[in-house]
Amino acid sequence: MSKLLQREGVPARALAIADKVEAFVRETVALYERDPRCGAHGPSEELADEMKALARTAGVMTPHILDDGDHLTQTETAAVLMRSGLSILGPLACHTCAPDEGNMYLLGKVASPELKERFLPRMVDGSMRSAFFMTEPAEDGGAGSDPSMMQTTCKMDGNHWVVNGRKTFITGADGAGMGIIMAKSDDGACMFLVDLPDSAIRIERVMDTIDSSMPGGHAVITIDNLRIPADQMLGESGEGFKYAQVRLAPARLSHCMRWLGACVRAHEIATNYANRRMAFGKALIDHEGVGFMLAENLMDLKQAELMIYWCADVLDSGAQGGAESSMAKVAVSEALMRVADRCVQCMGGQGVSADTIVEQVFREIRAFRIYDGPTEVHKWSLAKKIKRDWKAENGL
Repeated sequence: MSKLLQREGVPARALAIADKVEAFVRETVALYERDPRCGAHGPSEELADEMKALARTAGVMTPHILDDGDHLTQTETAAVLMRSGLSILGPLACHTCAPDEGNMYLLGKVASPELKERFLPRMVDGSMRSAFFMTEPAEDGGAGSDPSMMQTTCKMDGNHWVVNGRKTFITGADGAGMGIIMAKSDDGACMFLVDLPDSAIRIERVMDTIDSSMPGGHAVITIDNLRIPADQMLGESGEGFKYAQVRLAPARLSHCMRWLGACVRAHEIATNYANRRMAFGKALIDHEGVGFMLAENLMDLKQAELMIYWCADVLDSGAQGGAESSMAKVAVSEALMRVADRCVQCMGGQGVSADTIVEQVFREIRAFRIYDGPTEVHKWSLAKKIKRDWKAENGL
């Protein structure tokens, strides 16, 4: 088991699940990392289904959701999702990946009993993927980091809502069986659950992006007069941003958990290389320039882990954790970028080749610094909070 992902205070039930997940990811999933079915737009559906079948047999399918439907706490989830991330393919195989993990969490918190019964079982058992339709094309002036710029509209027509608009960077839309669509009514933001595919939802193209770990890739979508029964709205009209907040902080943190696992694995590979590779009469690790980079990795990895557990504790207390998850997302993504970069550097030419997963981890972490809010947006949000708090403390 990983020495870098051990923490006192995690409940025994979570550690038992985490150890089981780690063994499965290291011994089974990692063998698929060079599989030719891992394409530029993510692993194929065939490969995903094959790995999920193995996960079911191993008893690690959707391990953060218990048999009775309850979720592990955020602290427990951290222990499990970190281990699933030890392979780039681990979250997909164990069904702890984005956007499904966040979508399952949202439905569990917000959806009506009827919608839960209709959609959740197939999501939890891994037989259906999902997508979250929020981001919109920049050329349309649509929503990105600023969701208030949303251009997609929804209007009532009898007992249906009619949705029109365009979306972009919609992860996993190609091949998904369910979607959560955000649009705006006269009341404000709204969320809807829809079955996929639907003839009114057209994939314009799947984008070529720096990352390649998520099945279906990231799609540009046109929504043309999509008719959605009124009872498929999540909650109430105009409450969409409130429900998005329910999903947002835990989803940010889940990204941190998974990518920490990936960077732990990259560090292990770089460490092994540095200890075995000889240059200028001694092992690379004995050269201070290399040894110091690996030492700095240890510090960044530990600080990232502590930030994740700190934020998890905040969420477990019942707090919304918006500011805390922003801090964690920035600190962890930036620390992991440094780790991934050092791993590539330590390995030289080998680090930029596809002979190991280090090169892919670097690409994936670079994308992670942007999705779920780029570093700069989170810092801006935190600065606004600092100003608000200061004014309140000074009676202004």
